[in-house]
Amino acid sequence: MEYSYSYRFMLVCSVLVLCLNTRGARCQLSDDFYDYICPDVYTVVQQHVYAAMRTEMRMGASLLRLHFHDCFVNGCDGSILLDGDDGEKFALPNKNSVRGFEVIDAIKEDLENICPEVVSCADIVALAAGYGVLFSGGPYYDVLLGRRDGLVANQSGADNGLPSPFEPIKSIIQKFNDVGLDTTDVVVLSGGHTIGRARCTLFSNRLSTTSSSADPTLDATMAANLQSLCAGGDGNETTVLDITSAYVFDNRYYQNLLNQKGLLSSDQGLFSSDDGIANTKELVETYSADAHKFFWDFGRSMVKMGNISPLTGDDGQIRKNCRVVN
Repeated sequence: MEYSYSYRFMLVCSVLVLCLNTRGARCQLSDDFYDYICPDVYTVVQQHVYAAMRTEMRMGASLLRLHFHDCFVNGCDGSILLDGDDGEKFALPNKNSVRGFEVIDAIKEDLENICPEVVSCADIVALAAGYGVLFSGGPYYDVLLGRRDGLVANQSGADNGLPSPFEPIKSIIQKFNDVGLDTTDVVVLSGGHTIGRARCTLFSNRLSTTSSSADPTLDATMAANLQSLCAGGDGNETTVLDITSAYVFDNRYYQNLLNQKGLLSSDQGLFSSDDGIANTKELVETYSADAHKFFWDFGRSMVKMGNISPLTGDDGQIRKNCRVVN
């Protein structure tokens, strides 16, 4: 899908308004931050993401998830990249799950060669996620830049603050609210599950050895196929999140929910939950019928998420190696 200059201008303007209303956002990020100090940053990130996705198309989804899991803990500060037993990457929601670290490492190495100590790891993660979406067929959106890197990881924050696929929708909405995002952002950003895969351990709670006791909001044929996939395994077998267009960024994720074919309970709950939460069902119906609106709103919510508590100015640092502080 192509977007005109006016589309991009309107998106940037709406993002500036959002920035003023996003909790913790300092509004010092910009879409031209590196234009004079490291103009090759876009080319370097783009080339690495493209190469990684040619090797494994799933990597686009992995880079998107990496950005999401970074921003929800300590803000968008690259803290998820830090090594160490107490690191976020070893928290329960991330361990053996979050991927793409080697892609970020390779990008950082190249950028340190041409623009030493200029481009932050946090900005690399944000840009890589944007290209991961674009190269999967999703929307272009202006990634605002100028973040600096955090000095500490927060494993307990990752354990407790990241939305879980096992939580009721109202709890997930509350976790989004806690970082300045709203119910629309919940539904829109969940649409990122139009690409990527999930392990059996994340949806086995919906399965059973007998179809009569499977989750009633899960299509029976799909439940039987998933049961066959996961039976006897260690929980690490994976399947696609979107059974109709697994590696294409589109709105079929929402169409699946209308047909009880959402993989995770947190996905299907956006449409099927009866716990009294506001308008998620209506939003699912809207996005299932209007791919353009989904693309527009997704770009808007991604930039809004990228403005969660960024470190700017003299705060934090520019890491030379994304895995350790300087």
